[in-house]
Amino acid sequence: MKQEDVLSAALYPQVYDEFASFVAKYGDISVLPTNLVFYPLQVGREYDFEIERGKKLFVKLLAIGSLQSNGTREMFWEINGNARSVYVEDRVIAVDKKGRIPADPADPGSLGAPMSGVVIDVRVEIGSEVKVGDPVAILSAMKMEMVVAAPVSGIIGGVAVQVGDSINAGDLIATIKKA
Repeated sequence: MKQEDVLSAALYPQVYDEFASFVAKYGDISVLPTNLVFYPLQVGREYDFEIERGKKLFVKLLAIGSLQSNGTREMFWEINGNARSVYVEDRVIAVDKKGRIPADPADPGSLGAPMSGVVIDVRVEIGSEVKVGDPVAILSAMKMEMVVAAPVSGIIGGVAVQVGDSINAGDLIATIKKA
């Protein structure tokens, strides 16, 4: 492990864990040009890059197959003149389409999300007693974490989210019944 990896893991543990699992699954992609990592490849266009000194790959996306029942698509490639195909998870259709209940701004016990993000921790369950300021959930957005605190004291009447849910600002997180 390099010194940069140790420092990254210490400063940003969640981000580093995601990076390490990505590298473990897909391998080192640091040799790829940035535009190939962040922007979709165009069908019919050839891309070239050096994977190590003296080894160059010529990659061309030929076609994208139809959506399979398991959420994947077959991608057809030409790599250095040889045809290949691989099944790839289609993340565009995998977006969380679960309908969310909006928090009621008129009800102080209706706790809504202050920002859009991903729920990384839920600190309460139905029947838990909370006081004003107690943490109810933790959201993460753009590598920033935010504690969502109870606005009133009372008993948790319902929890509308779970760890891993993507939510928008104003979506209901939990309801608190005043004691």
